[in-house]
Amino acid sequence: MSMATSIDTQSPASHIADSQDLIRVHGARVNNLQDVSIEIPKRRLTVFTGVSGSGKSSLVFGTIAAESQRLINETYSAFVQGFMPTLARPDVDVLEGLTTAILVDQQRMGADPRSTVGTATDANAMLRILFSRLGKPHIGSPQAFSFNVASISGAGAVTVERAGTMLKERRSFSITGGMCPRCEGRGSVNDIDLTQLYDETKSLNEGALTIPGYSMEGWFGRIFTGCGFFDPDKPIKKYNKRELNDLLYKEPTKIKVEGINLTYEGVIPKIRKSMLSKDVDALQPHIRAFVERAVTFTICPDCAGTRLSKEARSSKIKGANIADACAMQISDLAEWVSGVKDASVAPLLASLRHTLDSFVEIGLGYLSLDRPAGTLSGGEAQRVKMIRHLGSSLTDVTYVFDEPTAGLHPHDIQRMNNLLLRLRDKGNTVLVVEHKPETIVIADHIVDLGPGAGSAGGTVCFEGAVEGLRASGTITGRHFDDRAALKESERKPNGTLEIRGATTHNLRDVDVDIPLGVLVVITGVAGSGKSSLVHGSIPAGADVVSVDQAPIRGSRRSNPATYTGLLDPIRKAFAKANSVKPALFSANSEGACPNCNGAGVIYTDLAMMAGVASTCEVCEGKRFQAAVLDYHLGGRDISEVLAMSVDEAEEFFGAGAARIPAAHKILQRLADVGLGYLTIGQPLTTLSGGERQRLKLATHLADKGGVYVLDEPTTGLHLADVEQLLGLLDRIVDSGKSVIVIEHHQAVMAHADWIIDLGPGAGHDGGRIVFEGTPTELVAARSTLTGEHLADYVGT
Repeated sequence: MSMATSIDTQSPASHIADSQDLIRVHGARVNNLQDVSIEIPKRRLTVFTGVSGSGKSSLVFGTIAAESQRLINETYSAFVQGFMPTLARPDVDVLEGLTTAILVDQQRMGADPRSTVGTATDANAMLRILFSRLGKPHIGSPQAFSFNVASISGAGAVTVERAGTMLKERRSFSITGGMCPRCEGRGSVNDIDLTQLYDETKSLNEGALTIPGYSMEGWFGRIFTGCGFFDPDKPIKKYNKRELNDLLYKEPTKIKVEGINLTYEGVIPKIRKSMLSKDVDALQPHIRAFVERAVTFTICPDCAGTRLSKEARSSKIKGANIADACAMQISDLAEWVSGVKDASVAPLLASLRHTLDSFVEIGLGYLSLDRPAGTLSGGEAQRVKMIRHLGSSLTDVTYVFDEPTAGLHPHDIQRMNNLLLRLRDKGNTVLVVEHKPETIVIADHIVDLGPGAGSAGGTVCFEGAVEGLRASGTITGRHFDDRAALKESERKPNGTLEIRGATTHNLRDVDVDIPLGVLVVITGVAGSGKSSLVHGSIPAGADVVSVDQAPIRGSRRSNPATYTGLLDPIRKAFAKANSVKPALFSANSEGACPNCNGAGVIYTDLAMMAGVASTCEVCEGKRFQAAVLDYHLGGRDISEVLAMSVDEAEEFFGAGAARIPAAHKILQRLADVGLGYLTIGQPLTTLSGGERQRLKLATHLADKGGVYVLDEPTTGLHLADVEQLLGLLDRIVDSGKSVIVIEHHQAVMAHADWIIDLGPGAGHDGGRIVFEGTPTELVAARSTLTGEHLADYVGT
């Protein structure tokens, strides 16, 4: 008894479990980290800062979160691990005190045309159950309201064994799905322009087909030549009706060509399966250009774009069917659900209301559940992923966020900050990679990485509270309280870009004249209609170069040299100087090391265990054959050139024996966007989000267009990098171009020559022009939310 009393009265603070309140990282060397050792407090909000490319993501995502996920995966059986992605152990000496990590990153949501905001969350599933229970007339189970389930039926004989006797019985089945049979649940139908598929004056062997990838030199040539359905040497315009039908529409048919069993299929069904079943924006650029040229997409006439069958649309609750509910703005849908009262589904209604209220609370009340997931911006996708965590009962987990304020108006940042603090106050560890001072200032602990980017970064420059950061003398500390001043005089426009009657998405018949020859900033709260105005309403043929937020694609074989086209002139120069073929100087072609196939490393697959990557012993990671490295240009071999930074390569190819004007121009553009520190042969998979955005911008600077449209170019940029971006925008405008920027960053707003502010709210509360004029006039008027925040920012 006395023992029990002594245990009860023991101070809780002295318990040994309470000593485990730190995440310890020692000797982290992932990507550019240089033996980083830090201790991060648990159950606190820690913000990681530093210039773009300083190593923030490598430390937070590539080390801490990656090891946490790897250790969790190891708790499953070997059989289950075989179905899961294998994660290698990060290059770090010690990692202690880890808790379960939940990643909420900015990866765009799946671009599958069937994926919507409702299907990406649990909202659609709950609505389907609700309509299957309360909808009148009752038409079936929840799958009867799903546009991903087709209605099918069938009948036939089955053999069953009863009492040792085999009996044949007739069975029939039917599944009632909600898919519209005309558009197969996509909401749109397409019509293909046959004149864009082939040149009817030519034969197949003369290259009549103009579809990307349909060459007569490969398997398609063998199939078309050996199928026997038509003459490949006859011009297509001389085909009879049956031959043309076989070429274009024939169903899959087994054929034998040169002793090999193959399947022949008409060109149009093949295009539908290979190209039109995917989201157009997710296609490779040359295929997307073909699809946009050859295919016309129109709203399905049977389902009016709702994706649902007539039966699914016939069942209603309070006068609305499930298509009506999904088309409502989520804030309105939340009110509609609150008006549904039925004790039999009370728990379901409570859960659905909570999910919809979370959308509103997180600032996404302007979306609708039928919005395609692929159309969400990176910031919107990240907040949609947050929805499922807001009501979670889990505590003592580590939430990892990648710039949660991306895409947010200053008015919305405070709401996001409150959500981060709520997650922390529930007893969770919150790790945030962030550049915005408004979020850095609420942190309990700050880790500043740097001092520079790439090889000049990867060390911890400061750890502590925000007051210490201000006085620390680091780049972040010096720029923390920077405020861009309003311009003393704005440039004068030399023309206008007219938009008339814009009604895309939530725009309300907007008429606006966008000035040309100046820096124009389009702003407004998230969901106010900025992207709809710029991307959806600028007239075709307006000589526009658009740099949107779509992520750049590339494997570990891709690097800045291949992505920007820099490698082409370099290979040609090497080939000319050494009188050999250019293909020898490509690690993806003839010059590749035969042992590692030009990868530089050997990947060993260990089934359910993490794969091992070891440097190739033959080429020592240089990726090229030894014979190729004997060829030089300006005293350097190709592997030494690819190991150069952009700044080094710009100097190398700018003068002397290695002078290549075409390569020098590309390198200048990379330096202009602040990527001078990048190694030109560095895999794209190792670049940060900000670096990828700027790499994309650098490639578009070469495009021939009079108007540049940039979608939030400050995403992923440090305060110091924003200054460099503003200088670049000024140079583009001063060169005679027009620049239109969709942006929330007050420094860019203050630097603008003209501001167009949309609002006043989001969704159906927005879609109107609430201000047009100079930043000075906007600050003086303080008539909009943007005006108030910009006035506070510039200190007036």
